[in-house]
Amino acid sequence: MSPRGGILGVSLLDLLEARAGIVCAVGAGGKKSVLQQLAAQHPGRVALTATVTTTQFPEHRGFAVAIDDSERLPARVAALDTGSSVAYACPSDKPGRHAGVAGPVIDRIHREQGFAATYVKADGARMRWIKAPAEDEPVLPPGCSTIVAVVSARAIGAPLDARVAHRIEFLQRVTGLREGELISPAHVGRLIASPEGLRKCASGRRFVPLINMVDDPERAALAREAAETALGLDSAIERVVLACLNRADDPVVDVVRR
Repeated sequence: MSPRGGILGVSLLDLLEARAGIVCAVGAGGKKSVLQQLAAQHPGRVALTATVTTTQFPEHRGFAVAIDDSERLPARVAALDTGSSVAYACPSDKPGRHAGVAGPVIDRIHREQGFAATYVKADGARMRWIKAPAEDEPVLPPGCSTIVAVVSARAIGAPLDARVAHRIEFLQRVTGLREGELISPAHVGRLIASPEGLRKCASGRRFVPLINMVDDPERAALAREAAETALGLDSAIERVVLACLNRADDPVVDVVRR
């Protein structure tokens, strides 16, 4: 199945409602991967950026790259080839990292450059599989139209500890978990649906959860259970997408709908 076809003929772009506007990925377990896949699949001119610290952009994807401070960044992006998609960020003192771009600057660049979509990493997770947001997260541009909330299926069945989870204290508050307790599908469903969890700041925006790393039938069954819990807790969630983003040609495993 081609990446543009997706499951039942629907592309990942459409399942995640990510074809247009400013699309922000939050959570843990594959934010950068999903944003890069969306950018690669999109037939139009798009942008890839972040409001938080991020790794350097992969040069092989054919994006023009602009790195500058917030004041000069709009002009730097405008000076690039108007036929190219663009990855942009601010400079960082950390090796191999870029600093995030202020939300209003992302809004301005999206508007002035007429990108079909701008894909934004909007929080950090330190390579963990599951997280809940701190008080100052996520960092969304004012013009954010869609939130894609990511969690890894590999977290299900693992103990709640720092090897698996980021922001453990916030996860405990949202899910009722205790440190060291095994993470169940119900815990993941609560995290997805909670306004203090991955649903934070989603009011008035499109919100589509994505459970990533659904690598085998056992994880698929657990992910479906988590998805059904989330759908049962919040009637505003229309679907939960199950994916294995390492399968670039066919990343969508299933779509759980209400």
